[in-house]
Amino acid sequence: MLEVKSPWNNKMIGTVNTCDQKDIEKILNSAANVSKSKGSDFSPLKRIEILKKFCKKINENIEDLAKLATSEGGKPITDSIIEIKRGAEGVDSCIEVLKSEAGSVIPMNLNETSLNRIAFTQKEPIGVVLAISAFNHPFNLIIHQIIPAIATGCSVIVKPAEDTPLSCKKIVDMLYESGLPEDRCHFVMPENLELATKLVADPRVDFFSFIGSSKVGWYLRSKLAPGTRCSLEHGGMAPTFISENSDIKACAKSLARGGFYHAGQVCVSVQRVYLNKKLTDKFIPILIDEVKKVNLGDPMQKETVVGPLIRNSEVLRVDSWVKESSNNGSEIILGDGILSDCTFDKTIILNPKKEDKVSQNEIFGPVITINEFDDFDKAIDDANSVNVSFQSSIFTDKIPEILRFYERINASAVFHNDHTAFRVDWMPFAGLKHSGHGVGGIKYSMHDMQIEKMLVLRK
Repeated sequence: MLEVKSPWNNKMIGTVNTCDQKDIEKILNSAANVSKSKGSDFSPLKRIEILKKFCKKINENIEDLAKLATSEGGKPITDSIIEIKRGAEGVDSCIEVLKSEAGSVIPMNLNETSLNRIAFTQKEPIGVVLAISAFNHPFNLIIHQIIPAIATGCSVIVKPAEDTPLSCKKIVDMLYESGLPEDRCHFVMPENLELATKLVADPRVDFFSFIGSSKVGWYLRSKLAPGTRCSLEHGGMAPTFISENSDIKACAKSLARGGFYHAGQVCVSVQRVYLNKKLTDKFIPILIDEVKKVNLGDPMQKETVVGPLIRNSEVLRVDSWVKESSNNGSEIILGDGILSDCTFDKTIILNPKKEDKVSQNEIFGPVITINEFDDFDKAIDDANSVNVSFQSSIFTDKIPEILRFYERINASAVFHNDHTAFRVDWMPFAGLKHSGHGVGGIKYSMHDMQIEKMLVLRK
């Protein structure tokens, strides 16, 4: 039995049953047996009916689902409400993709070899999907991983983060209530890491979907059985450039949101800000003022933007990284460090050293760094020097600067006059280098969870 406690006050809010080897073997056998039908006994019509009912249930229970997500994950309630609504939109997106995307016709009769033939492809579920998820969006991340699997006709096994399993369990229960056969979606919480690793390595798993730390994700990928496909979504360090040709007030307001919402526990949260030196004296006071307006406190209060870190140990880790940078000569221009066992103050570091942990690793806390530059291209080279690459942004009103940045920055996405944490769920969402493997986003996940099977008819 796993006890789930609130990161804000450490009160127990629920429990989930853990699985032993016998339980996991039963689940794997069930999922594998269901997948043998290749979706033929689970028509798109039936999938759409179930997903529509499920979506309706989400929309009828937004407040309760948001409170559950906030209580176990610590994301402020206002943002949790947004997350639940996004989850419902994600289900709708799966339905739309299912309705609009199919196979293709392959040209034949183009040479003597292909004469008297007709060829086409249709999409078929890949088989058993294993989804392992992260804590920071306990509802929507699960939606992103298991609803595409169900929509494509796969059987799915889902393991949520140990800190936030209750939202996942609720999703699975709501799917059952909506008519999903129980052998098509299995909630699993292995009783130890060894069993979790064995689950990932099992040859009955056809597709592995992982959201979490790069260290864990790449390790688990190395354990996959031959032939198992995968997608990995890790974190980045979100370089954000501020040109002298920018609206610094709008920029400061955007960064205060993008760097600190959910206490910076977002894989594309603003972390490294590159600031043209000519703007330093004007920009920093405005940024500090905007960040001070961002409320830190009880995540159940509507005005809260920055809540607790997921674990007390994370507070200590973030504190150690900030202190290391300060001891190495950087200037802490905002922040009072540890505020409680679960909260760390909103922090801005000016000019950290390149070797500091805050300059080399994803901090996943309410901390941003300001790095002054006077050479645009050299600053881009510095931003590109780390081993992670995900989303990026630039604030400027000059098209040539935007295009220069777009061409040279190591990133899968570039945002103009916006923070790096922007996302809508129908766009591609891909970490590069150590930041991930494959492409996330509803329709892209659905593509990964299907194969195109060809038939060539000969007259």
